[in-house]
Amino acid sequence: MTAIAGIAVKNKSDLIERMLEKMKHRGGAWHESLDGKQTTLGMIGTKIQEQNKFALKNSEIAQDGFGPGRFSQAQATARGFILKRDPIGVAPLYYGWTKEGEFCFASEIKGLLLATTDVHELPPGFTFDGQQLDPYYQLAIQPPISDPPEQIAVELRQRLELAVENSIGDGNVGSWLSGGLDSSAMAALARPHVDCLHTFAAGLPGAPDLEYARQMADHIHSEHHDVIVGYDEILAVLPEVIYYLESFDALLVRSSILNYLVARQASNFVPAVFSGEGGDELFAGYDYLKGLSPEELPAELIDITGRLHNTALQRVDRCASAHGTVPHICFLDPGVVDYALRIPVEYKSRDGIEKWILRQAVADLLPEAVLNRPKAKFWQGGGVEDLLARYAEEQVSTNDFDNERTLPNGWRLNTKEELLYYRIFKKHFGAIENLDWMGRTKGAPVA
Repeated sequence: MTAIAGIAVKNKSDLIERMLEKMKHRGGAWHESLDGKQTTLGMIGTKIQEQNKFALKNSEIAQDGFGPGRFSQAQATARGFILKRDPIGVAPLYYGWTKEGEFCFASEIKGLLLATTDVHELPPGFTFDGQQLDPYYQLAIQPPISDPPEQIAVELRQRLELAVENSIGDGNVGSWLSGGLDSSAMAALARPHVDCLHTFAAGLPGAPDLEYARQMADHIHSEHHDVIVGYDEILAVLPEVIYYLESFDALLVRSSILNYLVARQASNFVPAVFSGEGGDELFAGYDYLKGLSPEELPAELIDITGRLHNTALQRVDRCASAHGTVPHICFLDPGVVDYALRIPVEYKSRDGIEKWILRQAVADLLPEAVLNRPKAKFWQGGGVEDLLARYAEEQVSTNDFDNERTLPNGWRLNTKEELLYYRIFKKHFGAIENLDWMGRTKGAPVA
């Protein structure tokens, strides 16, 4: 994992080094900064990205990325920088201006705040030169292909296999494994290419995810690791999670607790992991989608896929990078995304079965119980459910909630749980007035 930072002023290496230091958890095997004619640019990276620091010196281009589907980039110019972010927003990038009007950027909020509290998120699929945002990619409904479902399943499988193979590297990679369809498919596709595949699952005692993950691990003969989590540990780790996550969105924080803990365990064994993120959005995995008509479904899938960059993908990125590991999100590989958008929706949700076409594509790889497992929310499958909501009820009075739920930017916090998280967020980052960069989960419950 790498991070980048810069400011459109020369001789600011001290500031850039401090910004990089703030983000060194992302994989700080090395760091490099460069004074240009009108800019100061820096990056940190892992050992396998050692060549990137030479590219920085030769071209004044800093890039956080692992392939065409995951990158954020900054190129120094005569006037400042041109920033660019990957099409779906797998890699993060934020920018702003200092009080003196100097354009600056960083991979994480905590780094950027050393230069400015004026925080903006670069949208996925855009470039920005400090003055004009230009799209180079846009998610959109595509004309459906007319191939029979059997042929579509074969083509989808081939594209997933290629995406996984391109991420294997030297084979020193593991897989987060919840025992759901998406993470199980990633682990199964990776297994033939790895001598010893480490898999990792987290949950409270008796959580469904632990049971299904163990079945899947036994099926593919992986070296499996359970992270059994107690209620006290959830509360103890909560401030850390919010610090690294950089969000107080209630459902995002709730889903990040176990992800953070399983990522910590994985970092003890492997430098990179596969994640099943993106499968639900591309292949209609959520239960509420079954209630939409075939005419409504394509637009809804585009909408929720387009929201990933500062919700679920932020969770995956921050939980992995908090421990210096790289997440490979192969469902969001460009070749997979392009094809998935053209698969007719009647093959995604069919006869009440979500992700039907994906199940056909990987049917021979998974045990029947895992293949046919219904979708479970991350915190539900792990056994967290409403534990944190009940804890928030104990910690936040109704009077305090009424008085504090409206933020300086006009946002209204949805629940006491969200206010609990906001208080922790504020301790870490201060009262940031502009929160437009922060994602909020669609359909979150409101008090």
